[in-house]
Amino acid sequence: MTPRLLEPYLILDFTDDRGEIGPMLLGDLGADVIRVETPRGSDARRCPPFIDTDKEDLRSLQFLAFNRNKRSIVLDPADADDVAVLEKLIERADFLFESGHNLSSTYGIDVEDAQKINDRIVHVRLTAFGDDGPHADLLSNDLTIVAMGGPVSLQGQPERPPIRLSVPQVWRHAGAEAAAASMVAHRRMQTSGKPQYVDLSAQCVMTWTMLNGMLAKPIQGFEFERVGSGVIQGAGTLELVYPTTDGHLVAIPNRPVLEACTEEMIQDGLVDDSWRDRDWEAFAAEMLHPEMAPRHLRVGADLLRRFFAKHGKNELFEYGVQHGCTLAPVNTLGELLALSHLEARDYWQRLLLPDGTEAAAPGLWAKPDTFELTIRCGAPALDEHGIEIRQELMQARTRTSVEDHADVLPFEGISVADFTWVGVGPISSKCLADHGATVTRVESEGRPDILRGGLPFKDNESGWNRSQFYGDFNTSKRSLTLNMKTEVGMALARRLITDSDVLIESFAPGAIARMGLGYEEVQKLNPNLIMISTCLMGQTGPAANLAGFGYHAASLAGFYEVTGWPDLPPAGPWMAYTDTIAPRFIPILLAAALDYRRRTGKGCYIDVAQMETALHFLAPELLDLQVNGYAATRMGNRHRFFAPQGVYQCTGDEAWCAIGVDTDAQWQSLCKVIGQTEWADDPAYAFHAERLQRHDDIDEAITAWSRELDKYEAMAILQSAGIPAGAVQSSGDLLQDEQYKHRGFHRYFDHSEMGNIPYSGHQYRISDYDNGPRGPAPCVGEHSFEVLSDVMNLSDEEIAEAYASGAIS
Repeated sequence: MTPRLLEPYLILDFTDDRGEIGPMLLGDLGADVIRVETPRGSDARRCPPFIDTDKEDLRSLQFLAFNRNKRSIVLDPADADDVAVLEKLIERADFLFESGHNLSSTYGIDVEDAQKINDRIVHVRLTAFGDDGPHADLLSNDLTIVAMGGPVSLQGQPERPPIRLSVPQVWRHAGAEAAAASMVAHRRMQTSGKPQYVDLSAQCVMTWTMLNGMLAKPIQGFEFERVGSGVIQGAGTLELVYPTTDGHLVAIPNRPVLEACTEEMIQDGLVDDSWRDRDWEAFAAEMLHPEMAPRHLRVGADLLRRFFAKHGKNELFEYGVQHGCTLAPVNTLGELLALSHLEARDYWQRLLLPDGTEAAAPGLWAKPDTFELTIRCGAPALDEHGIEIRQELMQARTRTSVEDHADVLPFEGISVADFTWVGVGPISSKCLADHGATVTRVESEGRPDILRGGLPFKDNESGWNRSQFYGDFNTSKRSLTLNMKTEVGMALARRLITDSDVLIESFAPGAIARMGLGYEEVQKLNPNLIMISTCLMGQTGPAANLAGFGYHAASLAGFYEVTGWPDLPPAGPWMAYTDTIAPRFIPILLAAALDYRRRTGKGCYIDVAQMETALHFLAPELLDLQVNGYAATRMGNRHRFFAPQGVYQCTGDEAWCAIGVDTDAQWQSLCKVIGQTEWADDPAYAFHAERLQRHDDIDEAITAWSRELDKYEAMAILQSAGIPAGAVQSSGDLLQDEQYKHRGFHRYFDHSEMGNIPYSGHQYRISDYDNGPRGPAPCVGEHSFEVLSDVMNLSDEEIAEAYASGAIS
């Protein structure tokens, strides 16, 4: 029988629609997840969209999407025997997840009570702003949280209000991050011998979707501007979205794309034959020149715009696959379901629906070699497993052993060879570094990570060691510069991997194997090594060789299609959106694989396709399309089911307040606040459906009220009236946010070149534990000697030879 990483562990799930994906991900890795519910069932079962079925407990498509590999038991809080059963479950459990204070408000059991019952429990609580602090009790929803968290300030065309993604994302991010946090806390429980409490803030989670925008103003002195579908680079705004004959496509007007498309552009009469002889090396060098690059970008974007307009997006995608450049179609949800690459990787789960039909749902999100991710069952009916779970309580349960208690960090003593670059890989390995692992970031002075050249720069002065784009993703790490084109450099790379517990790499598929460092080779050096390869499309499949960034993956995965205004082309999320999703999944795998190795002594290899993790954040919408024929697309800030929801202008430059009405009672209150009392009694506005039809008129009335107010004043007035509202915050606002100060989100460190600067912290807190970051990001090669000496244990003579050979670049 193929083992599962988390098979020994029991998880109790008290989440509602806020974060239910988290326990599911751990269930995919083999954990036994029990959803504990009242006789009425979890609120998650009543979350739209719905399937038409007489099975009331299985109507919610979101519930069906995020509750596979779970069992259900009903325990009545008014029944003393059921409460006793609950206490027995807590006594046996390893993890407990809850949305808000569901456990205490329903069953009267709080964190301290659970810890008295079980002194090894890992208790994870997901809330909008954190469990305590000045904003802990604010009313919220998806729109207001993402506005206050920061990313809304960066998204959308500058001539219109800033926007969110048009499908809910907050609690999907938060749930996945909660799963990662639980694994960190579980490791700390093992080393400390103490129960753990994890307090996760969805607002902080969404701040991390800002990527390089998290600290723009504190670092460079000004905020990034909203540029619609473009990306701000040092050379100017980089256009990404281009129309095709049948939709849109995302591409970067750089050398690889222009060179690969030259022959076709000649055939289309867009350039002359001289382009065949173009000096592309010189072109690439000129793209680094501050005066020449903007002109090249303009010319390149204009050519691509005219070229793409003559062809279909899937035709161009296939052309890119064949010619080694990434031309990413803006896929609709329907086109995703037909993507041959996902079919070739056997990605889709065939989900049995309550009406007896089947639908394709996002499937397993990693491909390991020696263990398995499995889908053992679909979402459970209410109390489907109540009898069997009660019977299991009569049997003894063997628990895994814990280590001798020591005052150490969770991953202290773990060594990681980090051969990643850009976003997903570095953010993933940062999780281990911030929690105590020795992570060696391998770069080359001749070819440093391109994020070192990305905005924002300290004081807006460029330099390899002045980018906080790189900095936020690489805290607590050491930097080793290796010239792997030399024999000695390769020998040192092999030595580093031999002495490591984990190897993580994010090159294009096959690249690391061509270096002689593929899994078959490194396993011979280190049989118990854990190796993770992460890339855009995975290591196998017809499009595996596509090398790209999170822009491309977000376009392919459907996120561009659902971001923007309905009357405009897709705007896309801020920057490389999928680079904020996969790093929530990969740390789960890293921690689980380390735990498995602790118990068995066995390493493993894992292939993680970033696109495949990201599709889970569109799972309910993919089911909705197949079940109800509803194709989610961009809607600005409006909600499909509730109204009014939007982002409204306030006094000041780029000042906005998000307002999200979820109930008819909140609508009644809003009418009074904005001076439209007659609407409160008007049947034409009584229900959400009617208000959705009159949204334009409502928006005008709200704007007439809000534009006379400061954004925080508008937020305060609305909150006091019982209406979810939140100021749209930018990086400068977040640095002054009292809730962030209370949580200690921003951490200041002395950087050897940038001085004392803030870094973005973690999205959760663990009780009685300072969970980092623990130090600044490294300068290029800052720790080369230290790594050679202390990590690799080279002698002084060996180190001298390494430097003399040119291996240390």
